[in-house]
Amino acid sequence: MNKSIVLLSGGLDSLVSLGLLKDEYNVDTALTFDYGQKSASDEITASARISVYYGIRHEFITLDWLKRITSTALVSEKEVPSGELLHNPEQSAKLVWVPNRNGLFLNIAGSFADAQNFTHIIIGANKEEGATFPDNTQKFIDSVNKEFEYSTQNQPKVIAPLINSDKNDIVRLALEHGIPLEYVRSCYCGGEKHCGVCESCVRLKNALIHNEADRFIKLLF
Repeated sequence: MNKSIVLLSGGLDSLVSLGLLKDEYNVDTALTFDYGQKSASDEITASARISVYYGIRHEFITLDWLKRITSTALVSEKEVPSGELLHNPEQSAKLVWVPNRNGLFLNIAGSFADAQNFTHIIIGANKEEGATFPDNTQKFIDSVNKEFEYSTQNQPKVIAPLINSDKNDIVRLALEHGIPLEYVRSCYCGGEKHCGVCESCVRLKNALIHNEADRFIKLLF
């Protein structure tokens, strides 16, 4: 029988991945990471609310050392990408790159899976972000699954239900399946509401506009 763990940041991709696979893969636990990112407290709050909504256990893990070794705009005083930088995806990606983040998160989840007999690990990797972030691609996921054949005893499988979906598709799926978008926290910046101008906010807002989900735009921004 399946028993799964999900990487849950509280953002659009992880929320929808959880909503789509909660029952089929018997999602039991959500992992949220605090690596000193500006939006850490908001992400933890959003993930906790989502976990309560779906009736799953919520664990959050602090990785202080990760902040110390990186100068990414997500954790430093540097401004997160916005405005003209959004039209330069390679430069934008460099500014928000956290060294080996998804690899680290998945390996931590792999430890939970090996210790607690999880059969699957769910991640919100998707086609749109995979265009600029190689750790959002199927090749990356396949490589981690190959690693787990050697580094774990129960060999959990990493799955990404949105791997062939862009943000427009993801919002559409959320609306079709009644996934609670009111709990989403996709902003790079901390604050009561989404800033509306960082790269993550722009992607979310554009997808909501595309799907005519005006009620969520008013609620989140």
